[in-house]
Amino acid sequence: MPEAPANDTASEYVVVDKSKIALEFIENVTTNADEVQKKVLGEILSRSSHVEYLQRYDLKGRVDRETFKKIIPVITYEDLQPDINRIANGDTSPILCGQPISEFLTSSGTSAGERKIMPTIEEELNRRSLLYSLLMPVMNEYVPGLDKGKGMYFLFIKSEAKTPSGLVARPVLTSYYKSSHFKNRPYDPYTNYTSPNETILCPDSYQSMYSQLLCGLYQNKEVLRVGAVFASGFIRAIRFLEKHWTSLCNDIRNGTIDPQITDPSVREAVLAILKPNPKLADFIQEECSKDSWKGIITRLWPNTKYIDVIVTGTMSQYIPTLNYYSNGLPLVCTMYASSECYFGLNLQPLCDPSEVSYTLIPTMAYFEFLPAHRNNGVSTKPKSLTEKERKELVDLVDVKLGQEYELIVTTYAGLYRYRVGDVLRVTGFKNKAPQFSFVCRKNVVLSIDSDKTDEVELQNAVINAVNHLVPFDSSLVEYTSYADTSTIPGHYVLYWELRHDGTTPIPPSVFEDCCLTMEESLNSVYRQGRVSDKSIGPLEIKIVESGTFDKLMDYAISRGASINQYKTPRCVKFQPIVELMNSRVVESYFSPKCPKWIVGLQQWRNQN
Repeated sequence: MPEAPANDTASEYVVVDKSKIALEFIENVTTNADEVQKKVLGEILSRSSHVEYLQRYDLKGRVDRETFKKIIPVITYEDLQPDINRIANGDTSPILCGQPISEFLTSSGTSAGERKIMPTIEEELNRRSLLYSLLMPVMNEYVPGLDKGKGMYFLFIKSEAKTPSGLVARPVLTSYYKSSHFKNRPYDPYTNYTSPNETILCPDSYQSMYSQLLCGLYQNKEVLRVGAVFASGFIRAIRFLEKHWTSLCNDIRNGTIDPQITDPSVREAVLAILKPNPKLADFIQEECSKDSWKGIITRLWPNTKYIDVIVTGTMSQYIPTLNYYSNGLPLVCTMYASSECYFGLNLQPLCDPSEVSYTLIPTMAYFEFLPAHRNNGVSTKPKSLTEKERKELVDLVDVKLGQEYELIVTTYAGLYRYRVGDVLRVTGFKNKAPQFSFVCRKNVVLSIDSDKTDEVELQNAVINAVNHLVPFDSSLVEYTSYADTSTIPGHYVLYWELRHDGTTPIPPSVFEDCCLTMEESLNSVYRQGRVSDKSIGPLEIKIVESGTFDKLMDYAISRGASINQYKTPRCVKFQPIVELMNSRVVESYFSPKCPKWIVGLQQWRNQN
């Protein structure tokens, strides 16, 4: 990575000018949000007027909102999957988009246990880069001087697969990091990272993490901000440091790199930065040898101003751990994005994590909103909309303060009135553009990292697992679950209450088989997290005393639940309930090995 030029006044003017242009852009598109949205929809429909999907509904080249809403249905991934499969299998005709499909982006969401794949076009990289370019000008309004140092960000690529068409399928961030937009980006002090590109693009997760930490430690005084994509990823980096600081210190002391780092490009890039520094090695060793790691981030990187990670939604469970390691540094959530589309950014980045709101940028896609109705935190909208529900859909500028909505997008890459699955709450407005807090992902029960397990999937996994108990005349009375992030990596916990009518005790190996069967039954994103990414720990089953779930119901009723409407929650998060469940655990078992996982979708493997 190039270093910041010293005393280059012209460069400073360029940075200031870029920031000014970015802030003016935000002001303009939010002030004219409805006009911009109308233009965006018109561009999308005119560019793709000839595609099969729109012709199927007889749109006849019309680009007005009224006709579009009347004719084009609101859809889910399952509705679109046959068309996506045709493209993945090699059909190059314009099915969804007027521009050629350049690759597929794999979603953390799943369908029938496999990752969803979203077709995308080359132009979308420009749109993503635009949103990235807005982040630091906004941040610099709150934390000036960030151009005077570097960011230590732990960024990684993940596995990718080739579809039968030859097009790759990979996560959106892997796509971005491997693109020329990232690899060949011009010098910008706001994207000056401690990690060389080669360490980020290394496919071996151990070598990538080790080398990025080594570079970050070596440049510790230059670091002004630290981060990762998700809070869970940043905490994994700190735990990695706990395990490997002695080797890292040795490398810094001698100006070498551990022999386990075998990637030639990584070794070359790191050794170009590293020089022997015994004094720094002694300092790191002294700090890491202390009994407590409280505040380790500010101890090792003393100039750090904030941590840039996603801590909204299910990631909020990691906030206490981040506060412990950082001595309460600000936790900053900068942007809101998904595989389907990049949506918007946080214009008040230093707010409390519980108050994070994102302003949707009207140029990114055409946005619509369906009023959401939730029961115990889960959206209850059916997959197909009634005529009444279609009429409830509102445009970006017509949402109401305090109302919750399900997000629906129409994108340049060929999604039309697509239900993303996120439930958002309107918290305010930036000019005419609404600001939203993220409420939940529809139907998600458990999540540790990028995995998302819903209630139906969890139920099916439990059903498969309890079959191991049948030969022992034992059955499951009731169960619930918990995403335990007190360990790193975090792991799924199942609380089982059993009825055992047999005389033969159930061996521990049978419960371990139950754990493994559950893991084998979960979706490919979960299994990749266990096998490849190492971001999820072994699943645990805790056997609880008889009558535990009666106690759980009593507790819920004591807090105001109706005995007539009470049903056992399939996931618990409230700490007193977790403590209640843990107090009644009699036995605990873990999955003995990783479940099976192979790169790519099952249907592609079957074709080979």
